[in-house]
Amino acid sequence: MNNSRPKARLSRALGIPLTRKCVKYFERRPFPPGMHGRGRRKASDYQVRLLEKQRLRHQYNISEAQMRRAYDDAHRSQGKTGETMVALLESRLDATVQRAGLARTIYQARQLVAHGHFLVDGKKVDRPSYRLRPGQVVEVRESSRQKPPFQIAATGAHLDGPAAPYLSTVVEELRTIVIRKPLRAEVPVVCDEQLVVEFYAR
Repeated sequence: MNNSRPKARLSRALGIPLTRKCVKYFERRPFPPGMHGRGRRKASDYQVRLLEKQRLRHQYNISEAQMRRAYDDAHRSQGKTGETMVALLESRLDATVQRAGLARTIYQARQLVAHGHFLVDGKKVDRPSYRLRPGQVVEVRESSRQKPPFQIAATGAHLDGPAAPYLSTVVEELRTIVIRKPLRAEVPVVCDEQLVVEFYAR
């Protein structure tokens, strides 16, 4: 699946809306795109697991290599591989920026991080895949605070419900602190991560 596919079409292929804007398109046409979208045959076990892996990958807007690395790291760690994998993906800088309400979508978060608008513990970090640890502080650089995306973020416009409980966010100050690793139930991704583990473990 190509990351450049229009979000609405990709949302339909994956069976989940990838952005808030996609929700209305998805509700109107919830079946997969293409001629045979409505009448597809029952998927094989492999296809079911592949779809679940693609769903998780696209919700974090990451490459296959990054997805595989998260699985491998989780597999080597203690605890449940699937839950650890989601926690590792959630600890990415771009995912944290989105969850804190400092960006509208994961796509915007990735772009803003890559353009060097964020500090981690006072140092500029422009790598969306940077893994945060509990206690680290993420904030918008002073020189970037007057830019429109951050002026909008500071009003709380990007927060979709309460802020993530594993972050301590002061959105009007454009700052968040990672308090702890998230619990799986606190992470709002639509995925059966056990199927993703089975996909990679085959």
